[in-house]
Amino acid sequence: MATKMGETFDELVEVSGVRERCSEEEWETRVNLAACYRLVWEYGWHHLNLNHISARVPGDEEHFLLNPYGPMYNEVTASNLVKVDLEGNVLDETPYNINQAGYTIHSAVHGARPDVQCVLHTHTPAGIAVSTLKCGLLPLHQEALRFYGGTSYHDYEGVALDLDERVRLVSSLGDNKVLILRNHGLLTCGRTISEAFVLMYHLERSCQAQIMAGATTEDNNIHVTPPEEVRQHAAEQTTRNGRNPGELRWPALVRWMDRIDPSFRN
Repeated sequence: MATKMGETFDELVEVSGVRERCSEEEWETRVNLAACYRLVWEYGWHHLNLNHISARVPGDEEHFLLNPYGPMYNEVTASNLVKVDLEGNVLDETPYNINQAGYTIHSAVHGARPDVQCVLHTHTPAGIAVSTLKCGLLPLHQEALRFYGGTSYHDYEGVALDLDERVRLVSSLGDNKVLILRNHGLLTCGRTISEAFVLMYHLERSCQAQIMAGATTEDNNIHVTPPEEVRQHAAEQTTRNGRNPGELRWPALVRWMDRIDPSFRN
């Protein structure tokens, strides 16, 4: 449902009363997810009000949070995030609908991967460019090697509105945390919001570097690529001891958003 004419953003947030209706754990997740939307905005990975980031609701494993369909990423707050279940039912009072393609993609991953708490999807120029290359993401440098052997691909089927695509999407993803949607964009999954964000940070930089290098195939004898044993070793180093690469960086990232505009906490 669209917002009423003349109704201000602040009034919508104030009327919602979401904080009083949810647990402390859910509110903390909402704040971190809203911060993630603001970070994606600041890094320029947004696509107007399209794309989506989701987070599972603590204690309600079949419920997850998505952005309201309408506001830009820099207008997303903890309160105006929309709670839905795996069937697409909106579970709380809200003046907004959700992006149906977002529901298709995110419900697929959350329904199939209980280890995933956050799913982040983008349509950046560099990500789209790499998604069109038959070679996909190449192991050209240290940034990209963290994804070596851990990146999945899903063939394009059109705008993700057909629910039967969910089975094929999760089959393509498998056990990985990174999925390149061919002719479409990028997707990362995380055990936490911070992990999904930091994976996207490195994935986006990897795509940018590959496009800047003009690398459209691994077989053109122009680019130096590490040997196979070095690729595997470098990829293993980034996930050694099961570490979450986002944990150490996330508090500083949230402090950055607080300095720019703390309204995401509303």
